[in-house]
Amino acid sequence: MRTVRFFLSNLFLLISGSLWTMPHLRAQSFSAQDIAQLTSFYESGLRHNGIVGSSLVLLHGDHLVFQDFYGRQDLSPAQPVDENTTYHWASITKTFTGVAIMQLRDRGLLSLDDPLIKYIPELAAVHDPYGPISAITIREAMSHSSGFRDATWPWRTEPWQPFEPTKWSQIVAMLPYTSIHFAPGSRFGYSNLAVVFLGEIIERLSGDPYEAYMEKNVLGPLGMYHSYFDRSPYTLLRYRSHSYDLQNGKLTEDPFDFDTGITRSNGGLNAPLPDMVKYLEFLLGDPAHRAEYDAILKRSSLEEMWKPILPVTPDADFPSRAGAHDFVAGSFFVHTDGKLRLVGKSGSQNGFQSNFYLDPTSRRAYIVVYNTDAQDARQNTHDFDMQLRDYLIDHYFNKESR
Repeated sequence: MRTVRFFLSNLFLLISGSLWTMPHLRAQSFSAQDIAQLTSFYESGLRHNGIVGSSLVLLHGDHLVFQDFYGRQDLSPAQPVDENTTYHWASITKTFTGVAIMQLRDRGLLSLDDPLIKYIPELAAVHDPYGPISAITIREAMSHSSGFRDATWPWRTEPWQPFEPTKWSQIVAMLPYTSIHFAPGSRFGYSNLAVVFLGEIIERLSGDPYEAYMEKNVLGPLGMYHSYFDRSPYTLLRYRSHSYDLQNGKLTEDPFDFDTGITRSNGGLNAPLPDMVKYLEFLLGDPAHRAEYDAILKRSSLEEMWKPILPVTPDADFPSRAGAHDFVAGSFFVHTDGKLRLVGKSGSQNGFQSNFYLDPTSRRAYIVVYNTDAQDARQNTHDFDMQLRDYLIDHYFNKESR
């Protein structure tokens, strides 16, 4: 399947001279002044924070109202970011995994209230001081309320790459040394490990490797033909962005074209912006494509994933301003700011940071990605990302339609 897809991609390249194109820019909600002001805010913030490369897209329904490709995807040799640049999307992958779980639910293969151990008997080795391990459900894994630790690997004294586990057998070996940290379902506690379990369930119920299942049932049906997990196909390697860390004024390059190993279901996706726009259009919904989108996942099931389950206490990862609140839902997060309700998810891994938010009511959305993780007080990618979110809430989502 992958061979056929990449053959068609290369054939299109030979015919047209370009792999893919973004939708035409249409000022559905933004005036020329709005665009100029956002461009200035966005690019000045990128320069101030030392970000090497970044891309930002705003949508209104199926109309692209703003796009900006900034900086370099590679510094040596210098290669500019453009619409073909392929980024690593880190934990935004979790939303795709959630969609896959809901597909299996809708096909009658599982219930969200099924215990994880029903499909993964190896979890019997986990120590749960709060009760039987059989009480922890798929729903709690999706909503980061299972009590499992954050990190996939229990030791974080070494850099992430290449010290994360690469095989399921390594996860199993650690289960006797794994404890539940709080009463399942009682509060929010972000867990990458729990999402690895969801990926394992997808493989066991479908009979396909995780990547093959996602290509057949999510990426392919959405037309995300240039998206893939982990290492790049040779024909697409030249489009893959490098990534960087910036600390104390020193810029260092992170491992390039890396393999996320067994963590692929919580952070293995790589894709160019045009493919991610297709995903956002699916999330936003379009009556003209209702049957096509419902064949992937019913709208009611998608909206079920957006129902708040537990509050998220504001902290460095989830900062909040007056009147704003965050909630964890099913593989997504919900951000409220006054009367506005946004659904979204962020990602951060190996120098890449990304974020998207959508308003299901107005069908507006944005997605942004950075290939540089600046971590100082003065230069900080995450802080700027939150500033950009608040700017777009004030100047885009809350802006009256024209």
